[in-house]
Amino acid sequence: MSLPIDYSVSRETLTPPYLAKMGVNWIGLYTMVRRELSRMARVPIQAFIAPWISALLFIFIFGFVVGGRIDSIGGRPYLEFVLPGIVMMNIVNAAFLQSSSAIYFSRFIKFIEETLVAPLSYAEMIAGHLSVVVLRATVTGIGIMVMGLFFGATHIESLPLFLFWVVSVSAVFGLAGIIIGLWSQNFEQLNMPVVFFLTPLSMVGGVFNTVDMLPDWLHWLAWSNPFFYFINGLRGSMIDVDETPGLLGIGLTVALLVFLGAVTWRLFSKGYGLRE
Repeated sequence: MSLPIDYSVSRETLTPPYLAKMGVNWIGLYTMVRRELSRMARVPIQAFIAPWISALLFIFIFGFVVGGRIDSIGGRPYLEFVLPGIVMMNIVNAAFLQSSSAIYFSRFIKFIEETLVAPLSYAEMIAGHLSVVVLRATVTGIGIMVMGLFFGATHIESLPLFLFWVVSVSAVFGLAGIIIGLWSQNFEQLNMPVVFFLTPLSMVGGVFNTVDMLPDWLHWLAWSNPFFYFINGLRGSMIDVDETPGLLGIGLTVALLVFLGAVTWRLFSKGYGLRE
């Protein structure tokens, strides 16, 4: 007769003494990352080909065809202005979809139970998920920038800032995806944020226009939209066009990263969506 597993056992109880002395369970982290990489490799069309094709269509239609009829915007050719926004849109979608689907399917097939009894801390579990999220989002973004090279629109003014925006925004939406993956009870709930929040907010976040191009009474739509700061920050690192004051965008992104990280850790520690 099998006994029920008690998932409420503390991390310290589950962790062998030799792993506790090491500080970080690198073997456990490697195993998590390898499993997620294997899962991602089985769906290359969904993970990479689909966003690259979508981005190519955006670049060709809005940047090349429409942009060919616009002299410049923000002092730059229209395609150069649009490309960072297209890159950021796909980074956001890739990060959110990777993390939300990974945690949801782990719950759906009950694999999460094996993770919970493994000698891993909650921080290590979250880090294992986020590492693959950042990798997928980065590869997606680099692929789009390679396409931009063929149109002569890929530039990077500041590599450190570029890396900051790619990694930090990937982590922000990776954490958001984990939260949604824990909350979702079905596939419809899992896709709701993409339909009602991610796509609409990214489309009105300054991908195709500057704030000055909006009517005065609609300026609040940009300044109150977090996607505007993400897109504007990446644009500043690529073509040195920045519409936000000082370090406002960086501060907002770091604050979101800390807040969502704390919320995710708390949900894991309480077993929300994990212990059913």
